[in-house]
Amino acid sequence: MHRIVTLLIAIFMFVGCAGGPKPAPAPQAPPPVPEASAPANPAPAKIAIDSLDDLPTHTYPLTGTVAELLADPVAMGALEEAYRKDLESDLATYDITDEATLRTKYGSLVTLDMLAGDDAEALENLDRIKALEDKEASRLMNGLTTRSLIEARTAVGEDQSSEAFKEAFTMALTSRVEALPWDICQDMVKSNKGRAEFLSENLLLGVVQSRLEPAAAAMGALSADLAGQVIGIRYALDHVLPLNPIVAQVYGRYIGEHDQQKKDIWPAREVTLDADAGLQPVMIGIWDSGVDVDVYKDIVFTNPQEQIDGKDDDGNGFVDDVHGIAFDLDGNPSTDLLHPLGDQEGKLDTAFESMQGFQDLTSAIDSPEAAAVRKKLGQMPPDKVGDYLTTLSFGGLYSHGSHVAGIASRGNPFARLLIARITFDYHQTPQAMTVETARRLADDYVRTARYFADHGVKVVNMSWGWSFKEIEGGLEANGVGKDADERSAMAREMIDILSGGLHDAMTATPQILYVAAAGNSDNDVEFDVTIPSGFDLPNLMVVGAVDQAGDPTSFTSGGRNVKVYADGFQVESKVPGGRTMKMSGTSMASPNVCNLAAKMLALKPGLTPAQVIKLIEQGADPHPEHPEILLLNPKATVALLD
Repeated sequence: MHRIVTLLIAIFMFVGCAGGPKPAPAPQAPPPVPEASAPANPAPAKIAIDSLDDLPTHTYPLTGTVAELLADPVAMGALEEAYRKDLESDLATYDITDEATLRTKYGSLVTLDMLAGDDAEALENLDRIKALEDKEASRLMNGLTTRSLIEARTAVGEDQSSEAFKEAFTMALTSRVEALPWDICQDMVKSNKGRAEFLSENLLLGVVQSRLEPAAAAMGALSADLAGQVIGIRYALDHVLPLNPIVAQVYGRYIGEHDQQKKDIWPAREVTLDADAGLQPVMIGIWDSGVDVDVYKDIVFTNPQEQIDGKDDDGNGFVDDVHGIAFDLDGNPSTDLLHPLGDQEGKLDTAFESMQGFQDLTSAIDSPEAAAVRKKLGQMPPDKVGDYLTTLSFGGLYSHGSHVAGIASRGNPFARLLIARITFDYHQTPQAMTVETARRLADDYVRTARYFADHGVKVVNMSWGWSFKEIEGGLEANGVGKDADERSAMAREMIDILSGGLHDAMTATPQILYVAAAGNSDNDVEFDVTIPSGFDLPNLMVVGAVDQAGDPTSFTSGGRNVKVYADGFQVESKVPGGRTMKMSGTSMASPNVCNLAAKMLALKPGLTPAQVIKLIEQGADPHPEHPEILLLNPKATVALLD
């Protein structure tokens, strides 16, 4: 799946490419050379690629542990040299048109440039990244810290511990930050401040222990992804962490001077149905990580022919499906509509407190929860980090479906929720998928869609997905396959199986509208082989995320299927137990569209999925600076029903 919770993105920002959260633009093609002066041996044409798995795999030998590698300058230098060679070869050999992939590769080059002290090349690669940015805030904030670091060491030398360097860096960063337009960049500024406050050496070393060491040990080598993470951590330890107190201070001062919330455009667009209107109830499928039925007991679907007795009373193939169905991690039927606590028994309060603290930290909210998380991460020894991150990840997974259900049913007294739980792994080393598991999951998708159809579901929310890279990463983490090429082939086979099953399930139920989250990786979902958001189906809407003002979030994925964008920033809803929490992600944007679709179907039950999609797109209005982004407008869409 995608990251089913975006909470951990900030933690791992530097675990990929330290040059920035994303990478850079393809250089413009040179003008054609007149025939008379054409070179005798022109360079061969680049190889065209259609998807991420068309790129070659790279592996790097590892002697000892990742921690030992990080501490060995000679070994790190050799890794950096080999990694750069492969990056530059990929860029020279392949015609990569996907901007997100290019940004990632150029971002990795920035990290290598900075470690090598090649400031001029780092600036050139940052400019390439900037040219590829399609989000204004990301473009304006491109490489602020890196550019300021370069300016400071150009002026006073490379000793980052000197007072002269700190003063020069502070001045350089302050000048850049003060020039930012607050209305456009405030969300990223707050997020950057929060990250600078909680990112620590212990946290990064804990990530090494809990995530990188097990994967490297299982493979006996480093994949390209792991190598990039190791290099990013080395850069963060050497150059980012020492400057973070200054970064937090500069951003904090800027926030204090400008802190005025963006205008929230969504309340004025909201549609609330009158409970006395006598409209027809609409069955909504919440296909997600599980829902606390007790939180939604007044509107949850109830199967009158089933009871909790360990039997399949109605003979439909499911045991105890009183409020819906569920499948476990291996794709086997389960009766738990909310994810079991399992090895997280007794840790739920910690998970909720930490989730809220991270949300507050990355929103520059000085709450007790934020202070507690900041203190905990500052003092936590590396060997405790893995367990803490596992608990945090579980909390996101455990809460996700209930949060989505609240958004999908908000303001609609005629909403009825049918639960279908799908299970993902929250552990630092996820369970490796097998072909057998993939086949069971594909069959589960068909069974689930049929169950929706049999019980009159009209619209389904799908704030989840699978990607080729995610499956490949799980294989890597467990050392499955003899080499990177074999793992790539295995991952391709499995994503094809999952894709076939899910595609068949959705096409077999054309009367149901499926609403899917685009994803939170700032990528093109088709190029990265992501399902279901990469599908092109007449009964599917794929939704991107914007913030409270309708501006694109830094994390939202895109692609030609992503036409409508909805609020996916700090959206408040209920989590298990009934408390409320704000969460961000395309996972929150998708149920906002599902919510509108369900209200439309309550008002006009005869609408087909194609008609609902057309009306939602017609009612949406283009973003002023990004006309390709259609902002959800429930009031305008509902007005079209008259």
